[in-house]
Amino acid sequence: MYYITSNDGTKIAVYDYNPQGLETLFLIHGWPLSHQIFEYQINLLTNCGYRVVAVDLRGFGKSDTPAGGYCYNQMSADIFQVVRQLCLKRFILVGFSMGGAIALRYMNRYNGFGVSKLILLSAAAPCFTRHPGFPYGKTVQEVNDLISLAETDRPQLCLNFSKQLFACPHSDAVIDWFRGIALSASGIGTIKCGIALRDEDGRDDLSYVHVPTYIIHGGKDIIVSNELVELQHENICGSKLISLPWSGHGIMYDQLEKFNSILMQSIID
Repeated sequence: MYYITSNDGTKIAVYDYNPQGLETLFLIHGWPLSHQIFEYQINLLTNCGYRVVAVDLRGFGKSDTPAGGYCYNQMSADIFQVVRQLCLKRFILVGFSMGGAIALRYMNRYNGFGVSKLILLSAAAPCFTRHPGFPYGKTVQEVNDLISLAETDRPQLCLNFSKQLFACPHSDAVIDWFRGIALSASGIGTIKCGIALRDEDGRDDLSYVHVPTYIIHGGKDIIVSNELVELQHENICGSKLISLPWSGHGIMYDQLEKFNSILMQSIID
């Protein structure tokens, strides 16, 4: 792990696995987690000879926790700085949940610089909450309740969220693992990215995707609805939608073997 300094001086933790790999995947995690959620995918991909670059978003994991800069524009700028400083020329961009929305903003603001393929995993896009003329997603009040809990009892928020990630039964140890990852986030990052999830409108981002795109979603996801995923599919030209019917939001673990098989096929296609 090393740090790359973003355009506003924030140090972003970067994890570069198998840098000699012939093809690169860039992984962006979701709220309120860190790059650690991709543990079993990183192991698989590096064993298959891929280079894997992952980051902890600002305010999460081992990255700096500035007072501001938690909008999608700035967080996509953080990704761009990592891409530039690592001289990544052609890579597959993978975004989970909020990380998917940030990946889409990157495609918009930086014209998909360096991206050869986009993989969206349970992406919280184009909007996580309902807006005028957009009757999909969570209500503003539902997200306000999450923000309020983060402000007053973040351990309980992390436990609740970890339980809501999965549709398949898992051991208490697995729930504790994801809860621990969520607890590794800063309070500031958790709250302010909750605000970003509530307020950001990424509807314009979808039309800026001009690379092969795979949308992978859990059929039993209670965090990102099927309606949102269908909108992504309809508005990203030529995209392919793949459903894991028995998975919840945490698709990288809920049906681990099936998900890994689908991920590998999406990379190879």
